[in-house]
Amino acid sequence: MTPIAAAAEKVPEQHYTHHEARGATIHRTNPVFIHRELEALDVHMGMNVAEVGTGSGLSGGLLAELVGPTGMVTSLDIDPYLTRWANHIHAERGVSNIRCYAVDGTAGYPGRAPYDRMVGWCTPPLLPKAWVNQVKDGGLIVATLPIVAVPNLAIGAVIRVSDGQPRVESVFPGSYIETGSSPRSDFSVPARWVDWENRVPATSWVSIAWREQDDWQNSGARGVLDRLREPGHTEQYEGEEINWSSLRVWLAATGSRLTMTELKADVIGLGHSTRNTAAVIQQDGTITADATDSASLTVLRAWLAAWEDADRPTPDTFTASLIPDMDGDVSGWDLRLAR
Repeated sequence: MTPIAAAAEKVPEQHYTHHEARGATIHRTNPVFIHRELEALDVHMGMNVAEVGTGSGLSGGLLAELVGPTGMVTSLDIDPYLTRWANHIHAERGVSNIRCYAVDGTAGYPGRAPYDRMVGWCTPPLLPKAWVNQVKDGGLIVATLPIVAVPNLAIGAVIRVSDGQPRVESVFPGSYIETGSSPRSDFSVPARWVDWENRVPATSWVSIAWREQDDWQNSGARGVLDRLREPGHTEQYEGEEINWSSLRVWLAATGSRLTMTELKADVIGLGHSTRNTAAVIQQDGTITADATDSASLTVLRAWLAAWEDADRPTPDTFTASLIPDMDGDVSGWDLRLAR
């Protein structure tokens, strides 16, 4: 039996996810993914570990079991409701080697650093410098990170910190809820990188990776969304059923002027756009474009052909690198993939 499986036998999942006094925690990480990430984190007895994203408290309970009575777990979440309840539920079980704090997790928690391990159950805008600074030399960070500046296009990464510098050891499919500066109750629109949205007659939005070239009125993004809401052309992809996990990584790693839309609830489209043209493919293979002779449609078709020629690659077939980015609201490193 693996250490994760042994810990799971001792930590009552339902006690955390469906506590009788609090009720079910709706926005929580699937236990299957928790176990996967904890395997990659390689936690041992006596370690000092930080997690970003308290959720139901289940992941913290498992970490507390893995580090044992001589270790310590620090759990961070922007939502004080979650941290208060998790502290209470841990205490109910007599778990004393974990503390939960309501803070912005992208800044880490220097008061209990340095950490042997750090894990993120949410996706920051990039790998925060604060996380790297708070991890011991030789320590590991496991988190999902964006691979392009559009919503929810992220992959999981196992990162080793050596001499104060992060290095990607491996990547895996995965994406968690985006970090934010305050608790969220409305998840109909992503927390960041949405360039235009409409709320009537129903919510729809668009994200354009070329936003720096748009004007101050966001007229480029607005025009793209308008064209796709009332398209001049639709067609069905003629290839086999879309492998969305593979396609989204391929487009993020190889495409330029990448565009993401949600034209109706839970129907995501990915493709190409300019100020005058737009074309996206949806998960069911429906392709929507502004016109039959759309320049963006031509680009999208070429992207799809290249993806098929590459045999629909998985994330681990790409080369991952971390690019310093110290100029934004959160300084750190951007994760990028290349063929």
